[in-house]
Amino acid sequence: QVQLVESGGGLVQPGGSLRLSCAASGSIFRIYAMGWYRQAPGKQRELVAVITSGRSTNYADSVKGRFTISRDNAKNTVYLQMNSLKPEDTAVYFCNAHLTTYGSGGTRMDYWGQGTQVTVSS
Repeated sequence: QVQLVESGGGLVQPGGSLRLSCAASGSIFRIYAMGWYRQAPGKQRELVAVITSGRSTNYADSVKGRFTISRDNAKNTVYLQMNSLKPEDTAVYFCNAHLTTYGSGGTRMDYWGQGTQVTVSS
């Protein structure tokens, strides 16, 4: 079994910063990529940032230059440093991991965290 647990969300004023963390645990064989998605009320879930095991990254255009994704492979943990936050960043942020487990027979699967609320408001 695999579990992803997010933390670090909260209420922040426009222009402020937050750092999200997500730790993956369980019968993980190899993590190929981890990322952050977000979903605002009435909108579809969208990709925010992703990082591979080789530390290549991809960001949504709306967060480039403001957000930074990083990863600690030894701890199976991914982080999202969010700076210069805007009200439109308000959403539930979900952690995702693309990985294989010892029981998956080499099949890569996606796992999701429970989400953490980020609210940007004055």
